[in-house]
Amino acid sequence: MKDRPTANPPNRFRDLAVEYDADIGAPPSTVTLLEDRSKSILSENDSPDLGFRWSVNPYRGCQSACSYCSCGETPILLGDGRTRRLRDLNVGDEIYGTGRVGRLRRYTRTKVLAHWSTIKSAYRIGLSDGTELVASGDHRFLSNRGWKYVTGAEQGRRQRPHLTMNNELLGTGRFATPPDDNESYRRGYLCGLIRGDALLRRYEYTRSSGRIGVLHQFRLALVDLEALYRAKRYLQELDVVTTEFEFQAARAGYKPLRAIRASSTASFARLTDLVAWPSTPDVDWHKGFLAGIFDAEGSHQGAALRICNTDRELIDRTVRSLARFKFDTVIETGEARPRTVLNVRIRGGFAERLRFFHTTGPAITRKWDFEGQAINSRTDRRVMSITPLGKRVLFDITTGTGDFVANGVISHNCYARPTHEYLDLGAGTDFDTKIVVKRDAPELLRAAFDKPAWKGELVMFSGVTDCYQPTEKELELTKRCLEVCLEYRNPVSVISKHALVERDVALIGELAKQASASLSVSLAWLDAELARKIEPWAPSPERRLKIIETFAKAGVPVGVMCAPIIPGLNDDQLVRLLERAAAAGAQFAGWALLRLPGAVAQVFPERLRAAVPLAADKVLHRIRETRGGDKLYDSRFHIRGRGEGVYAQMIAQLFETTVERLGLNRRDDADERPPTFRRPAKPSNQLTLF
Repeated sequence: MKDRPTANPPNRFRDLAVEYDADIGAPPSTVTLLEDRSKSILSENDSPDLGFRWSVNPYRGCQSACSYCSCGETPILLGDGRTRRLRDLNVGDEIYGTGRVGRLRRYTRTKVLAHWSTIKSAYRIGLSDGTELVASGDHRFLSNRGWKYVTGAEQGRRQRPHLTMNNELLGTGRFATPPDDNESYRRGYLCGLIRGDALLRRYEYTRSSGRIGVLHQFRLALVDLEALYRAKRYLQELDVVTTEFEFQAARAGYKPLRAIRASSTASFARLTDLVAWPSTPDVDWHKGFLAGIFDAEGSHQGAALRICNTDRELIDRTVRSLARFKFDTVIETGEARPRTVLNVRIRGGFAERLRFFHTTGPAITRKWDFEGQAINSRTDRRVMSITPLGKRVLFDITTGTGDFVANGVISHNCYARPTHEYLDLGAGTDFDTKIVVKRDAPELLRAAFDKPAWKGELVMFSGVTDCYQPTEKELELTKRCLEVCLEYRNPVSVISKHALVERDVALIGELAKQASASLSVSLAWLDAELARKIEPWAPSPERRLKIIETFAKAGVPVGVMCAPIIPGLNDDQLVRLLERAAAAGAQFAGWALLRLPGAVAQVFPERLRAAVPLAADKVLHRIRETRGGDKLYDSRFHIRGRGEGVYAQMIAQLFETTVERLGLNRRDDADERPPTFRRPAKPSNQLTLF
C-alpha cells in the first residue's frame, strides 16, 4: 500500500487535537506494523446482531491502551470472593469477571493482564441502592439494555449508547463494608467457632487417693487451616496459648485434620468467658459470631448458603444475629440420629450470599466460591444521577474475560477494539496504515484449544478487520491459525474481500471435509468505478466474484456478504449483485446496512464527498432516512445493522425476495452437525523398553 496523506478526525478520547500548518500539510501516512503482545487470541462477542460468538483476529486484538477507567478506590471482586481497591491490583491477580454459558452470563475467575492509570474527566454515577461509582465518560457498564458508556449523545461526534436515568446496571449491588478486626469481632468469632465445632469441657474424676480431681479440656480440630490458624491467633491475642498437633492423618475418603488444644485451668476459665453469651453484643460481635459459626457449621453449595446445628439455642442466636443485618432467613429441619439437625438458610439469591461473606468475613476461602453463579440479582440498581467531577487520576485493568466486577456492577474493559482510537491512534488514515499484528496468534490459538473449557465452538476469521489483508501474504498468520483449526478439527467461518484467500482454498476445503468451514466474500458493488472510489485498495467486484467461483468449484460452502449497503449509493445494485454471486456458485447470502460508529461518522462523509461530490448529499439524506430521519447512526442492537423505517424495510424485502428466488439460502446450520472437535494426541517423552 502506498503512502497516503494523513487525515484523522479528532480522537474522541483525547482532549487535545493535532493541527498541521496549512502551507506544509500533514506528513504522509506510511504502512506500519505495530506489535500486539497480548496473551489472548479468541475474542468473545456478546452482540445479538452477529451470528458468531468467537472470533480470531491476527491483525487486530487485545490492546492495553484502554481508556475505560474507574476511581482507584473502587472495590474489585477478587477470585477468593474478597475485595481489593482497583489501584492496589497487580498483574497476575485473580479476580472475577463474567462469561456466557449457554444463554446466561455467569461469574467466572480470570486474571489481571495489565494495570495502569491516567488523568481523565470523571463522573459519579449514583444508583438507587446507594451504590456510587466514579468512572470516566468512556467507561462502559453492563445494563439491562446491553453495554452502555457513562456519557454520550444521541447524535453528532459523541453519539453512542450511554447511561440514562433509570437504566438498570447488572450485578450484585454495592459491596458490603468488610468487618473491623477488633477485639469485639474476635470474641464473637471465637464464640461462634468454638460453640459450633470445638470441645470445651470440665471433667471430674476420682484419684487413687480418693480425692476428686478436675480435668479441663479444650480442642478444636479442623480440615481448613485458615479457620484453625485464625482461631489460634485470636486466642493468643486474648491470652490463651494453645498447642497445635495432628489430630487425624489423611486416609481413604478423609482429609487430614490439624487441631489446637489447651488444658490449663487459666486457659479454660478464659475460654469459658470468651464463649459466654454477651448481654448487649455490639455490631462487630455479631459479625464475628456469624463468621465463626459459618466456618464451623456453614456450607455454600450451588445456590444455597446454610448454617446447621442440633443446638436450638445456637440456631436461634444465629437467626437473631442475621436479623441484625436484615438477612431474610428460614429454618429447615433435617432428619438425623439421635437429634434433629436444624438448618438456617439465607434467602435472597447470590447478592445476599455475597453480602453475607463481605459483611462477616469468614476465614475459609473454599466456601467463598462463586464460579458459575448466574447474573440474575434482584437488587434494585437503577441509575439515579450522573455528576461531572472534573479531572481525576483514574485506573483501569485488562482482564482475560474483558470485564470485571466493580463495587457489585459488571464493568467493561474490551480487548478487541472496533477502532484504532483505543490505541491512541486516529480513526482515519491511521486505521488504514497502522496495522496491529499478533505474531504469536497460532500458538495462542493452540493454547486456547488445549484448555478444558474450550468445547469446539465455531470460530470466525475475523471479527474486526480482514484476515487476508496484504500483510498476511508475508506473515501467514491466518493460514497458520487455520492449520491449527484443522489439527483440532474446529469449525471455522471466514469472511474476506481479498484475493489472497485463494491461496488457502485447499486448506479451507480440507477443513470443510473434516469439520465445518465456509467462506463469505464481502461484496457490495458491481460498478467497478464506484467501488474503486469508495474502496480504492480492495479487489475489484469481478475479482471477488472470481473468488466465489474458485471456492465453489473446490466444494467449499461459499456465499456473498452484501456489506455495506449504502442507501442511495449501491442499494440499486443489490439484485444484480445477488444474481451474479449465485451464477458464480454462491450458496448463501447476507447483508448489513452501513454502520458509522464513533468517529467513523466524521470520516465517511468526508470520503463520500471526495468520491461522489454530486451524490453525497442525497446519500447522506437516505442514510438518515434509515436511522430515524435525523442521524447517521443508531447503535441499538437489531437496529444498527438493519436500520428502520420505510426505506430500510424496502431494502430488507428486496434482499429477502431475491435470495428466495435465487436459492441463496442453502447454508448448513453447523450447530446441528455432530461435534468434530478433538484434541490431537500429544507426543510422549516416555521411552519404550524395547
